Amino acid sequence: MKAVTLQNDRIKIVNTSVPSPSEFQVLVKVYACCLNRSDLLETQGQSFGHMGSNLKILGGEFAGEVIELGSKVSNLSKGDKVMCRGGSGWAEYALAHHLRCVKFRNEQINWEKASSIQGSLQTMHDAIVTNGKFKKGQSIFIQGASSGVGLIGLQIGKCLGASLIFGSSSNQTRLQKLSEFGADHLVDINKSNWKDIILDKTDGKGVDLVVDMLSGDFTNLNMEVTKINGHLINIGRLAGMNSYFDHDLHAKRRIHYIGTTGRTRSIEENYLVSKMANDDLWNFVLNDKIKHPIDSVFELIDAKLALKKMNDNEHFGKIILKT
Repeated sequence: MKAVTLQNDRIKIVNTSVPSPSEFQVLVKVYACCLNRSDLLETQGQSFGHMGSNLKILGGEFAGEVIELGSKVSNLSKGDKVMCRGGSGWAEYALAHHLRCVKFRNEQINWEKASSIQGSLQTMHDAIVTNGKFKKGQSIFIQGASSGVGLIGLQIGKCLGASLIFGSSSNQTRLQKLSEFGADHLVDINKSNWKDIILDKTDGKGVDLVVDMLSGDFTNLNMEVTKINGHLINIGRLAGMNSYFDHDLHAKRRIHYIGTTGRTRSIEENYLVSKMANDDLWNFVLNDKIKHPIDSVFELIDAKLALKKMNDNEHFGKIILKT
């Protein structure tokens, strides 16, 4: 089979043997894989657990058909169409733990959508509902809303009845598109006074919930636009892993500042994240109220070009690899 590997910090397409599932795994014939920012960061030296096997096959999210079952897998059958999360998905065949597979009907969701929706859906449900304690009628600010996961966050807010939704971007073209995905107010973070837009629209109180994909030097500003006793959820560090943190501001505003990631979760914990997200939101996906725009589709062998497009920040929506 063909697979996309990382060798000596370089992308290399190799031919290798089809893997065999362990007792709790399934073997999936992959039809589409999704590029996430974390995949790109893997190629730049960070670790998100997306690479597996001695070959270091890339890819944390993919969709396909179950063709072989491990001896202790009872919740799936051969022929099931599945959306998978884990590692080593950028290949013609991939292994997945059975608890990290979500069944779907291919006549309802095509392969491109199936390969790209679960990561963002689960991440944002975990941030907004589980950790952010969101309730209908509250206000939300998605900091970094023009990213793939950010667009899903806007739509989740709309579907769950947010009273006000703010979305930010540093790119003018993308910023103007956010209204199509549920943003009531657009926040241009290139402007030094961007937080005034949020404070003006909330009578100076700030929003109930901020979901932050940027961190870095935006952290203190994000606290300033979070309501007293509100929630600030850190799901990304695109603007920096480290920065000055205003502990006094944090204390004065009594903010619930929570960081969340799937990297330190057990298989069972990730299963619960998946189950809660799909229980609450899957019908919205089926009704097209929550969806990703698909920016572009590349052949698996062109993974290097797809990664370059993401690195150059030339996309809006999801980049897909097809086998």
